Amino acid sequence: MRIVVVNNFFPPRVGGSSHLADALARGYAERGHDVLVVTASYGDAPAREVRDGLRIVRLPSVSLPETRLAVSFDISFASRPSLGRRLAALLDDFRPDVIHQHGQFFDLTWATGMYARRHQVPVLLSVHTRLENPKAHYHGVFRVLDATMVKPALRVSQPRVVVMDVLMDEYIKGRYKGAYRGLDYIPVGVDPAWTAGGDGSAARAALGLDPQVPMILSLGHVIPLRDRVALVEAMPDVLAEFPDAKLVVVGKVYYDAFEQRADELGIRSSVISVGAIPKAQVPDFLAAADVESHEQGIGLGTATLEAMAAGVPVVAPAREDNFPTIPLRNREDLWFVPPGDVAALGSALREVLRDRVRGRAVGANAQAVVHESFSLEHVLDQHLDVLEKMVADRG
Repeated sequence: MRIVVVNNFFPPRVGGSSHLADALARGYAERGHDVLVVTASYGDAPAREVRDGLRIVRLPSVSLPETRLAVSFDISFASRPSLGRRLAALLDDFRPDVIHQHGQFFDLTWATGMYARRHQVPVLLSVHTRLENPKAHYHGVFRVLDATMVKPALRVSQPRVVVMDVLMDEYIKGRYKGAYRGLDYIPVGVDPAWTAGGDGSAARAALGLDPQVPMILSLGHVIPLRDRVALVEAMPDVLAEFPDAKLVVVGKVYYDAFEQRADELGIRSSVISVGAIPKAQVPDFLAAADVESHEQGIGLGTATLEAMAAGVPVVAPAREDNFPTIPLRNREDLWFVPPGDVAALGSALREVLRDRVRGRAVGANAQAVVHESFSLEHVLDQHLDVLEKMVADRG
């Protein structure tokens, strides 16, 4: 097949959708398919690049200012008068059999969707982010944007949509009903081998932490939907039993409410903000951690699965039915706590830190689950099954 992978976010930019789009694109190429990646320019990355069997084209873009309305992300958009013409020339030359888009609210998704409609090319869309914000007035704005801009854009190409978890299932059915051809339930994929084998001592040395200091890792960018405020509010309960414990937040801080809350509670010295780090260093921090926890908009995402793949016990403010097709057992594969329940979160964190043997056993169970159901190879197989069927149906 000739597959176009579309995502405004793509390496060297870091992030869950960026890494998954890259991993799937490389997987398609390794399986013998011809792959073109269309993305937005980012930093000093070359406008055109060939690597790992991929032809990558980065179109000129501008970044929106970082605002809370934009979920505090520096989002790059490639829209300009010449975009349609440049895309048409690029895709006409490539002659795609199918287009795999990532992200429903990006201009490259909408532009390639219009091309697909004109040329009758089937489209698969992976929805990575729900347009939601905990602030009520912002939440209302996002609902309007979904109804007036995103849904009409999706109606143009009528994609099949990849559903990664139960929250996304409810969101897609609620916001975009009638704008897609069908739903395919495929979880997010991770590379289990990549996450393991880190040097925990190196990460602890960089943080200035002794080996015996209890370390709670919180992995992933900090945005309003993953603001870490509940974790900070649970820390006084943890510190009462483990006074030298540290909460280590690894990821770019777009939203600093958790730091302000730590100041208010007088525990700022127990909260370490590392910021964004190179992907190659993530396994070191996973190896250093005694437990991992972060809010994922009450769901489980890539960072959670990467921690599980590394054998790190996870405490997750999430629903136990997070993955519709993959059951996860509370206190056997990870610890589930009710979203927003700070007392339960603190209790679960203390339980893991108190019983390290149990924690390692749960971490080992989690590793097995990830290898069986969330490995990139398994997820790649499912994507290719869907893409091949779409191309066959078109023929």
